Amino acid sequence: MSDLPKSDELFAGLDHKPQKKDWMDTPVNIRKGMYCYSANPASMETLGAPFARKWNPLEEDWKLPENWQEIIHNGFRERLDRFRTFKVFMDICVRCGACADKCHFFIGTGDPKNMPVLRAELLRSVYRNDFTTFGKLLGRVAGARPMTLDVLKEWWYYMFQCSECRRCSVFCPYGIDTAEITIMGRELLNLLGLNIDWIATPVSNCYKTGNHLGIQPHAFKDMLDFFVEDIEDITGVNTEPQYNKKGADILFITPSGDVFADPGTYTCMGYLILFKYLKDKYGLDVTWSTYASEGGNFGFFTSHETMKRLNAKMYAEAKRLGVKWILGGECGHMWRVISQYMNTLNGPADFLEEPVSPITGTKFENAKSTKMVHISEFTADLIRHGKLELDPARNDNLKVTFHDSCNPARGMGMFDEPRYVIQNTCNHFYEMPANTIRENTFCCGSGSGLNAGEDMELRMCGGLPRANAVKHVRDKFGVNMLACVCAIDRAAFPDLMNYWVPGVDVTGVTELVGNALILPGEKERDTDLRGEALPGMEEDDAE
Repeated sequence: MSDLPKSDELFAGLDHKPQKKDWMDTPVNIRKGMYCYSANPASMETLGAPFARKWNPLEEDWKLPENWQEIIHNGFRERLDRFRTFKVFMDICVRCGACADKCHFFIGTGDPKNMPVLRAELLRSVYRNDFTTFGKLLGRVAGARPMTLDVLKEWWYYMFQCSECRRCSVFCPYGIDTAEITIMGRELLNLLGLNIDWIATPVSNCYKTGNHLGIQPHAFKDMLDFFVEDIEDITGVNTEPQYNKKGADILFITPSGDVFADPGTYTCMGYLILFKYLKDKYGLDVTWSTYASEGGNFGFFTSHETMKRLNAKMYAEAKRLGVKWILGGECGHMWRVISQYMNTLNGPADFLEEPVSPITGTKFENAKSTKMVHISEFTADLIRHGKLELDPARNDNLKVTFHDSCNPARGMGMFDEPRYVIQNTCNHFYEMPANTIRENTFCCGSGSGLNAGEDMELRMCGGLPRANAVKHVRDKFGVNMLACVCAIDRAAFPDLMNYWVPGVDVTGVTELVGNALILPGEKERDTDLRGEALPGMEEDDAE
């Protein structure tokens, strides 16, 4: 953050003036702060990715194979044949511009090539040139252009300035999903080894250790043990979980960011408290896995095949342990993969049971095929049936707003359950403006593998629309806490809030549950899970 200009100076270096040249004649300008470093060759080799090598986006020579144009052409053709939607999306856009001002990256940077319609046109122009009769005959008049080195670099630069959030698709009158086009563009780039390290290394780690952070099984357990000790200091109750238990009813899987990085760690403590409460009160039998220690799926940002391989490990572990169904933590891309791709990638999980809450008897119809239930759905159901003893006053120091994380919101349609949980664990909840939430939600600006340190200017630009909505409720209602159900959000938002909306902190929804939940046999709590004094305790401390 030290190299980043102050928030009121950020736009001074950005050119928001209309371009005088046609977009095809505007050369790509790859500049510091707006791109991510190239992938580590060792990570690419672990993935079995082609052409693993060191290369620098700022250098002229990207060390491409001699036949790189042929590779791109053949890869393009293969995907047009394999994915019907990709072919349709290449053909039906009328360039009406309805999506243009809906993208947070275009709003934040003012760069026309960040308009979803133009970002897609980067690929579509090559498609017309190589695969359509009009493009071959009329060339540029038909919006076609040949694949050149400059075009390739333009692809790379702008495909990694898209967080695949799908906000643009909500407003497209033809239903074009530009995120799918970005996915295809990245797949084509990956055929030439042109990945970024913030994606390739987490995926490589996941192959080797089961999670993006490269945490070994013993270290994974050690981290949870630290949380157990902290919770016991706060509550007087031992919340030690079960690991790798064969025959448990439920396998719980959460993103590794919740185990390793603040403020996600407090969300993880909330999971432990909730499961301890449910075990003591109702005998809930949940196990964690030190093998499937990652719910997130960075393969989603690389290729369909990589996505499939990472998704498979959760179900392989569920089968090995013989559980009935899977409960998933607060993650974004995990839930988009599960909800939108699971059946066609890995097939229905027929060896698991249709999820039914052993406590309330609720049958989770939406998880009939995937056999996987979101923690917010599960918790909301418990609250609705009066199964949790909660003291919302413990969160009275918080004035909370909720960010609809893009993938659970637009990807699985989960809007009400997290809000219901928040409203039952907090007394002060305020919504951001209607055009910035639910299916219209703005992105954190750091999704799809862009949550790196070297592209901080891009992240702050892309996150501006969300930050502006948070600023509105901070100024109007005094909001000081932004809740979300995504590990990337919890990692990205602290920097974004500190930059644009100082005074607003970030939390997961289950952290709020952990604060409010009254554990059987607990001592009187005087702090929340972060070690901060509970409301009313500040005066006692002063006395």
